[in-house]
Amino acid sequence: MVRTLEQAIAQISRLPDADQEKIGQKLLSHVEKLNTLRGEIDKGISSLDAGKGSALNIEDFLREKNSRHGGA
Repeated sequence: MVRTLEQAIAQISRLPDADQEKIGQKLLSHVEKLNTLRGEIDKGISSLDAGKGSALNIEDFLREKNSRHGGA
């Protein structure tokens, strides 16, 4: 375990149980999201490595995304 995480856990261990539980739940949720994102990135890289990618016009992409979400 890295030093920063050890320090954080040491400080958290001095908090009331209810606070520790909330922090633990949030941390686990964050880690799960990171693992999911990493999995999706790995799938995308594998897809690109397999030649399944296509050219992307970034200006068109951003324009489309902004128009869907009310952006400029």
